[in-house]
Amino acid sequence: MKQTRSALLGVFLITLFGCTQQQSHAPTPSYATPASPETKSAIAFKASESFDFYLLNLSWSPEFCSTHPTATECAKHAAFVLHGLWPERTDGTYSENCSNAPGPNDPGRYADIYQDPGLLKHEWRTHGTCSGLSPDAFFTAARTAYHSIVVPPKLAELSTQISLPPSQIAALFEQSNPGLVPSSLAISCGNNYLTAVEVCLDKDLHATACGALKSCRANTVRIPNP
Repeated sequence: MKQTRSALLGVFLITLFGCTQQQSHAPTPSYATPASPETKSAIAFKASESFDFYLLNLSWSPEFCSTHPTATECAKHAAFVLHGLWPERTDGTYSENCSNAPGPNDPGRYADIYQDPGLLKHEWRTHGTCSGLSPDAFFTAARTAYHSIVVPPKLAELSTQISLPPSQIAALFEQSNPGLVPSSLAISCGNNYLTAVEVCLDKDLHATACGALKSCRANTVRIPNP
């Protein structure tokens, strides 16, 4: 289930800030004849697996930072932070590690969305190579998608821990983002704590149905404050 992937976020962040997807069935392509680095990169960008939509994972930073306060991304005491923009299929499957294409030449250009270079490197290798985009186009899309979502004031201005049903968290996002509908949102939880809000976006970064993606089934989840 997809919420398990986000529920394990804290464990993977500790080990190079990895994502928690459950399978990898896209082999690294090999090149039959020698080619320049530029040619190899161009080939690799086209070696992506087909996908139907992007899953924008917005992780609830206070949940992770409550037990890992010295982590890089915890310095700003943010609410939701960008975990990743992940190519997905409507049947619930997805690919990872689709090529060996190198990441962006200047990773520092994306420090506003990925303070930790290890996470950026991981996101490109695991997910970006499956997007069919160049590194700069992929991370620019991730930045655009991240900034397109308005965090509900009730959560952005949280001063004490609260508990809410997952459906109410989704409703808050729908109220703050008129383009979102219930079918384009999923709430992820772990041990009855909010771990992430996931938004399904088409390839033009507009809200779309999530297909087989499952949402948190807890009656209520606890939401620690930043």
